[in-house]
Amino acid sequence: MPTQRLLATLTLLLLAGLTLALAFVLLVGGDDATPEDEVRGVVTRFGEASAAKDYQEICDELLAEELVDNVEQFGLPCELALKQGLGEVKAPQLALGLVTVKGDRASARVKTTARGQKPSADTLTLRRIDDEWRIAALG
Repeated sequence: MPTQRLLATLTLLLLAGLTLALAFVLLVGGDDATPEDEVRGVVTRFGEASAAKDYQEICDELLAEELVDNVEQFGLPCELALKQGLGEVKAPQLALGLVTVKGDRASARVKTTARGQKPSADTLTLRRIDDEWRIAALG
């Protein structure tokens, strides 16, 4: 009987090890992400950061520098301008639609909703800058 218990324990440990190895491969295997997957990731982060009102992340990590410059031309830092423009928006949600990539440019169709506001269908324009996708235009 102790041998059967030992075998059962070893089998469970082996299965657990294989499960962890598979999970590791799936997580680390993200290097095989397509450009479309990368764009989806940026747009998803944009939606999450917007919902969390994390304007710092949006300005520093998701928007292209030229878009940030356009926002700041009115005399406010990007984060403050976004806070003033979006701070009162309640329960914003972003649904990602069709993503198209052509070279270092991409577009992503999105539908946005927020409590008390009409839904909006828009296209985000993204550019690959220094191996990172950034949102270059909203609209």
